[in-house]
Amino acid sequence: MLDLGQLELVDHHCHGVVRRELGPAEFETYLSESGAPPPGLSNFDTQLGFSLRRWCAPVLGLEAHASPEAYLRRRGELGTGEVTRLLLGASGITTFLVDTGYRSQELLSPQELAGLAGGWAGEVVRLEALAEEVAAAGTSATGFSAAFDDALDLACATAVGLKSVVAYRYGLDFDPHPPAPVEVAAAAGEWLRRGEGASAFRLDHPVLLRHVIWAGANRGLPLQFHVGYGDPDLRLHRSDPALLTDFLVASQPLGTPVMLLHCYPYHRQAGYLAAVFPHVYMDLGLALNYVGPRASALLAEALELTPFDKMLFSSDAFGLPELYYLGATSFRQGLAEVLGSWVAEGRWSAADAERVAATIGSGTARRLYATGPHGR
Repeated sequence: MLDLGQLELVDHHCHGVVRRELGPAEFETYLSESGAPPPGLSNFDTQLGFSLRRWCAPVLGLEAHASPEAYLRRRGELGTGEVTRLLLGASGITTFLVDTGYRSQELLSPQELAGLAGGWAGEVVRLEALAEEVAAAGTSATGFSAAFDDALDLACATAVGLKSVVAYRYGLDFDPHPPAPVEVAAAAGEWLRRGEGASAFRLDHPVLLRHVIWAGANRGLPLQFHVGYGDPDLRLHRSDPALLTDFLVASQPLGTPVMLLHCYPYHRQAGYLAAVFPHVYMDLGLALNYVGPRASALLAEALELTPFDKMLFSSDAFGLPELYYLGATSFRQGLAEVLGSWVAEGRWSAADAERVAATIGSGTARRLYATGPHGR
């Protein structure tokens, strides 16, 4: 079998780790996109929960398959800081590209994350969150576009990438063309009036969503889109990446890399788009953690059409350091199983399998993103 246990990984999309100690019930909310389980049930009784007990328990000094009670007890004994250090270190992830646009005040910063892992981290700026910050700081309807451009320019000076959650806020079936300035001003007026008196603005106006997406695409940094599987705020049928086809046609002349994140159960559609559009890339993200032992099957399906230099690794870890470790473990094991079977059948050489694994694990991310103190 192909050994990818030491494969270098660049996590091109993840989030921070919670700073504080978590009680048992709250810990379980991070094991599912649905949050807390129904009364009397447990989120440990999922593929993710079983994987955590199998692979994370030994890192914390327990036997594999330790009970949930034993695992949580050991976690409490070690403390959040030590658990985070152990699991991030064991993940072997060298570079973290961190989306800071969601609940960032509760999480370790990219720099803190990298420090505990002994690696490097860069920031991925969420376009919708940045627009909401601009609105909260105070702007007029006619001044919104310029204020957002200024904020985006400032963010892009240090960011490694940009991200949109339009799949959550509207759907990927948005009008693919950039709105006219008069449309943006009118939409900003509607949105800002609706937000008056509210504690926070939520950008869900379809015209403004298009505006910030195109503003991001015009900056040239890799532009990430959440695709497919997510929490109940999402409408899954409107998160199929095939719905982005007209936008991809319109944005292709810019050459901005478009990164399709997670993609399950639309990973074959994402692979098709990566195959036919030169600027489109994809990963499997959080899906690998949620399918457990089926990770190799998912990777094999994604690799049916996706060009090998158009797929990347990400964990989409949020809140728990376990999710980084499990994401890296399931990716390495699954990829080794798939590529190793092709080598064993004589379809691939071992050298080609190792080269492709390195490209997917870190090479493509390093080519597209500025992933270190010296840039690309």
